[in-house]
Amino acid sequence: MQTIEAIIDPNGNIRPLEPINIAETRRAIITILDAEESAVTKLSHEELEAAYIQMAQDEEREREAHEWAEAMIGDVSDETR
Repeated sequence: MQTIEAIIDPNGNIRPLEPINIAETRRAIITILDAEESAVTKLSHEELEAAYIQMAQDEEREREAHEWAEAMIGDVSDETR
């Protein structure tokens, strides 16, 4: 089990603050912290933007994120309503 710090924007987009290295698709539990405990208050807009750009340039991470997202879409489509 790993603990990864991330930022969640109001649209629900999750941005890890560090690379995530896993060999296969995994489930996760997300705990949303109160604003005063959040790392968002510690980062300037420029630092946050630079971190997003750096993460986007990690092609393997982006590929894994895409595969995970596609797998999640499949899981949701199999659920009963």
